[in-house]
Amino acid sequence: MRVDDPALASPASPRSLRAVSVVGWLPLAAIVVLGAVLRFAGLGTQSLWFDEAATWELTRLPFGEMLDALPHRESNPPLFYVLEWLTTRALGESEAALRALSAVAGTLLVAVAWAIGRRVGGTRVALATAALIAVNPLLVWFSQEARNYELVALLSAVSLLLFLRGLDDDRPRLLVWWAIVSALTLATHYFSCFVLAPQIAWLLWRHPRRGAVVGATAALALVTAALLPMLLEQRGNPYDIAQDAIAVRLVQIPKQFLLGYRGPLALPLGLLGTALAAGGAWLLLRRAAPQVRWRAMLVGGIGLCGIALPLLAAVAGADYLNTRNLLPALVPLATALAAGFAAERRTGPALLGLLCGISVAIVTAVAVSPGYQRADWEGLARGLGVSREPRAIVIAPANGGLVLRYYRPELTTLPLAGRPVREVDVVGVAGAAGPGAEQRLPDQVGTQFEAPGFTGPDETRTERWVLQRYRSASPILVQPPRVASIRFSQEPPNVSYLPPGR
Repeated sequence: MRVDDPALASPASPRSLRAVSVVGWLPLAAIVVLGAVLRFAGLGTQSLWFDEAATWELTRLPFGEMLDALPHRESNPPLFYVLEWLTTRALGESEAALRALSAVAGTLLVAVAWAIGRRVGGTRVALATAALIAVNPLLVWFSQEARNYELVALLSAVSLLLFLRGLDDDRPRLLVWWAIVSALTLATHYFSCFVLAPQIAWLLWRHPRRGAVVGATAALALVTAALLPMLLEQRGNPYDIAQDAIAVRLVQIPKQFLLGYRGPLALPLGLLGTALAAGGAWLLLRRAAPQVRWRAMLVGGIGLCGIALPLLAAVAGADYLNTRNLLPALVPLATALAAGFAAERRTGPALLGLLCGISVAIVTAVAVSPGYQRADWEGLARGLGVSREPRAIVIAPANGGLVLRYYRPELTTLPLAGRPVREVDVVGVAGAAGPGAEQRLPDQVGTQFEAPGFTGPDETRTERWVLQRYRSASPILVQPPRVASIRFSQEPPNVSYLPPGR
């Protein structure tokens, strides 16, 4: 037997063998620690946004009521909310507690990505894959969000790992575990079916134990059938899809997969990231060993299916195409790219290091620059202060009212109709004008609020939110449409009554 490692070429004591084993794990440990630091540092710094506040409102209900409300309030399967309900009962309802489940899932994803890379091409591919996942700005972003996207990225990656293991080991128990994890993945996000479908097709085509594959697929089909009634009921729920054309959203996906939603120098860094990814793809095709190339292209093909199939659905009329829904495709594509970087010992590591360095810079910029973070509803909630007079609050967009109630539980708002007020507060928060853009305050819609007896506005404006106050000497009955005529959004506002002392 040939021994290539000099450390193992001669007899060694068990202690020295353990030392070699520990040293071999150090690079992975360092990458996992880096991924954890990027995800947990500042976990509760950014304000919640609309969808996270919806998670909070849902998971604070008693367990049975939450499950009953889920089909009417959300567009996702139940598993994330069950786990989030348990997490908040253990940790509380702070921003960090709400996001802890996602941060843990994101950290575990780094180790799973390493295992996937190892199955594809050995240790070099494993470390390259883990590094790309650990510092990926989009994955760090969703690791700090109280939604189901990071959890589905983790579960879909575990499913992919079991799929790859099944290619090397045809024992039926691996197919059983693959079916179980795939079922959990479907129970977390419906779009995971687009990366599971090519795995099913490949197993049916190539796996030697066809009967076991059929059984595992049948079990997965039963889970899908069990989820179908909820999916059909949720189709009527409002769902936020960007107003951009499908082609525009499709072009945005590669940039956001590489460099996230927001950050400095979006255009030049986006072009540079694209060039680095193209270099990795070229190395995969030209320099990788045939077996590694074959495995990487199989995995990358699964990732491409995770984008192409939702695109076909969108063209056919079921348009839910946006980057966050396609997150299960990111790890397979990153693994294929990592195999390219690992195929060449000089150029590949340099390209990998540069891409990882850009990613860390973007993650750092988002962490320290409020302009690249989520809207500052927490700051606006503090700015509202406490008033001894009854007032109306015009919140645009309307779902901002839910976020404000998270930060100011005493702001238990009531319908305005039929309630006189002495103050009308019109509020708005800064938002990003487009992908990669820094946040800016919205423009005012309509003319200033004009009603007999009201004066103003007295305006408080920061870089991240704006508040206009209109006051009267005595309570005046105003109608909601009149109050809503001035707002900081094109979208219909939430007009609410706020009792005195709140």
